[in-house]
Amino acid sequence: MLKVNAVPALSDNYIWIVSTGDSARVAVVDPGEAAPVVDYLAEHGLEIAAYLITHHHGDHVGGLASLLADHPAPVYGPAAEADKIGNIDHRVAGGDRFTLDFLGATFEVIDVPGHTLGHIAYDTDGVLLAGDALFRAGCGRVFEGTHDQMQQSLARLRALPDNTRVYGGHEYTQKNLAFATTVEPDNAAIGAAIADVDALRAGGRPSLPGTLAEEKRINPFLRWDDDNVRAAASRHAGRELDDPGEIFGVLRDWKDAN
Repeated sequence: MLKVNAVPALSDNYIWIVSTGDSARVAVVDPGEAAPVVDYLAEHGLEIAAYLITHHHGDHVGGLASLLADHPAPVYGPAAEADKIGNIDHRVAGGDRFTLDFLGATFEVIDVPGHTLGHIAYDTDGVLLAGDALFRAGCGRVFEGTHDQMQQSLARLRALPDNTRVYGGHEYTQKNLAFATTVEPDNAAIGAAIADVDALRAGGRPSLPGTLAEEKRINPFLRWDDDNVRAAASRHAGRELDDPGEIFGVLRDWKDAN
């Protein structure tokens, strides 16, 4: 099983370090800042063998050029955003697959437009590197795409196996769960997640990853076809909603306004 460790960066980002646990060679996911990665490498005696980039936002790629200067390695990233990011020598898009031999892992690329138009996620062996598409109990804001695009992107991710561990790019879980409670105040699974996450954060530990099975129970942005979520979105909109993209859009606008 792959090991995925969090390196906190900036105000609330996570840079993910993917390894086998028995090799010094690692993959670095979305290095928004260089210094925390350099410190982590030195502390654990590691070397970078690949970079995986999900989208072009600076808090996910801001440290890439600096790291490459001292830690050169192949860079995989979204073909549609390669010109914005720079330094990508393996341009990948949805449906592509590639193997990182040092991890013994084959990654499938999933197109997840919405947060940005070219956003991708990487899936391998029960590990989903989701960038800003999917968080624990939440999802990314829709900056470049449409609500329909984002809902369809999340539907692709929701179709992955229940035991998939979801590694999103930010520590937003407590705020996400607060909104989930607003949508579904009687959802016991949300209450259980709040207790779990509060304990993790009180101990200084990341709240991520969650599992996709849990997301299907607690994340309103994956629950557009649940009767309670549909009813809550309809009440908030002041009209009856049935279309998944429209339900998602009402939920996303509702969250953005909080």
